[in-house]
Amino acid sequence: MRGPDRMPMPLFYRMTEGIRITARPGFVPGQSRPEARHWVFSYRIRLENVGQLPARLLSRSWQIRDASGRETEVEGEGVVGEQPTIPPGGVYEYQSFCILQAPRGWMSGSYQFVRPDGTAFAAAIPQFTLDAGQASRAG
Repeated sequence: MRGPDRMPMPLFYRMTEGIRITARPGFVPGQSRPEARHWVFSYRIRLENVGQLPARLLSRSWQIRDASGRETEVEGEGVVGEQPTIPPGGVYEYQSFCILQAPRGWMSGSYQFVRPDGTAFAAAIPQFTLDAGQASRAG
């Protein structure tokens, strides 16, 4: 969706152990209040299993940094309240948001997965840029 509600930015992707993670951030000007140091960004995550074995997402770990020097770590079970199992050829998508105290920042992290045989692995989330200025230039 483009326009005043959400301005999309470029796609970022990374593959680990047959799990391709694509991130598409967007700036949400209608919910941001720059005068209060409050910039809202949304991000859509697409998890694709291009491997041969199912994988269940157990948890997530995010590192969020903004240009003001603020760093935040977020860890928790699943994503948006779910721990999906992604079969070979399957896709799982969700959308979330973060609030920065500066008009520019970065997010990166990992998802912890487990295979049916109990093998665990961390799939890297690509580092992606959150940039209110870039979003306004893209419109």
